[in-house]
Amino acid sequence: MFRPLPFFIGLRYTRAKRRNHFISFISLISMLGLTLGVLVMILVLSVMNGFDRELRTRILGMVPHATINGYQPIEDWRSLASKLEEHPQVESAAPFIQLQGMLTHDGGVAPVLVSGIIPEAEQRVSIIGEHMEEGTLEDLADGEFGIVIGELTANRFGVRPGDKLTFVLPEASVTPAGVFPRLKRFEVKGIFKVGAELDGSLAIIHAGDAARLSRWPSGQMEGVRVKLHDLFQAPTVSWELVSGLSGDYYAQDWTRSHGNLFAAIRMEKTMIGLLLLLIVAVAAFNIISTLVMVVTDKKADIAILRTLGASPGTIMGIFMVQGSVIGVVGTLVGGILGVLAALNVSALVAGLEKLLGMQFLSSDVYFISYLPSQLIWSDVVLICSAALGMSFLATLYPAWRASRTEPAEALRYD
Repeated sequence: MFRPLPFFIGLRYTRAKRRNHFISFISLISMLGLTLGVLVMILVLSVMNGFDRELRTRILGMVPHATINGYQPIEDWRSLASKLEEHPQVESAAPFIQLQGMLTHDGGVAPVLVSGIIPEAEQRVSIIGEHMEEGTLEDLADGEFGIVIGELTANRFGVRPGDKLTFVLPEASVTPAGVFPRLKRFEVKGIFKVGAELDGSLAIIHAGDAARLSRWPSGQMEGVRVKLHDLFQAPTVSWELVSGLSGDYYAQDWTRSHGNLFAAIRMEKTMIGLLLLLIVAVAAFNIISTLVMVVTDKKADIAILRTLGASPGTIMGIFMVQGSVIGVVGTLVGGILGVLAALNVSALVAGLEKLLGMQFLSSDVYFISYLPSQLIWSDVVLICSAALGMSFLATLYPAWRASRTEPAEALRYD
């Protein structure tokens, strides 16, 4: 089978056992460095992609993409929701009332944001119904003062469905006995778990009960929450929605409440990717030192080939092939190992946590409680292409030096 001379000799040099074992060792280190660099880049970027995905699906699946709030309580929220849903970017809409306060139980206190919802409407704009550990949203009935809490809140107070919690509003009631905070007892109807910080800071009640606590007539709402087809269009769409309404309304969107978290993850992914790329660059440029030593070791062979008629381009091709083989093998092995690691890192970390009896990511500190990973093949292609490109560039200078070798000068002392 015909093979070009540079390719044939370059492969022979790569497979041959050299007299100088130190050169072989440096070649192996260069290959392992590339493998490690590519593996780590794929793994870390997959984890960052996983955090990005969890932010979109979990956090932004629970918090509103956008809300249209009234300066006064909204009388007819159904007409408003129907008008909002006419916008092509709006998937669905549901009313809400939000209250801030504290939950107490047996001396324990925890701050909480209470969201008053209509269960059948909330299912269309939130993923909370998919993450109920105990009970359902339908268990919330108007007038029964039931509450659905997150798993962290339930564990903090040691309560389960059927137990009682006290909600303390940041208002004072003046009575003949003095000034007292406003309190209301709620019965736990369900527990949800999304594996995020919302498990310890959010509680849900029926909108009718929330209206009573706000001292509004039944049926009035604070605003309407909308779910968008493209959540990244939230600032633009929310402004368009408000502009199309005739009443006194204002808009808010998720970029104000959680946009900094999303921006931080995107920035960290970019910066970590650039820093890890330096590892690949160092490993790739180790090929330069390897080939420089190989050229020095093979000067006599180069001179003989030149004497037999090999052109400088042929000599340059031989060493470019040799260096490129190191880059291709290192990148290929690193890519395969990186893909396998990215696909299994969540299970491996979960197994390690179970073995050690500790949790690396706590929902009290981080917005999720496990290590997510999402392999994006375009990232794999980009990383491998960058590694191969740097490996190829690293071969140019040593190969050029080899092509400039003078046969007479190289054979003078041989």
